[in-house]
Amino acid sequence: MDELSEDERKRILEKPPVAAFILMSAVVGGMVIAWLFLYYGVFLPRG
Repeated sequence: MDELSEDERKRILEKPPVAAFILMSAVVGGMVIAWLFLYYGVFLPRG
């Protein structure tokens, strides 16, 4: 396996973790949608 040079390693470490932010946003969005469904679809109709 090729070793990374010091410049490549520094460049990789300075970039933000974009994929992690996208995954985190998708999970939080799904949780918000599920909560809204429970609140408006289950709890409010039952009074």
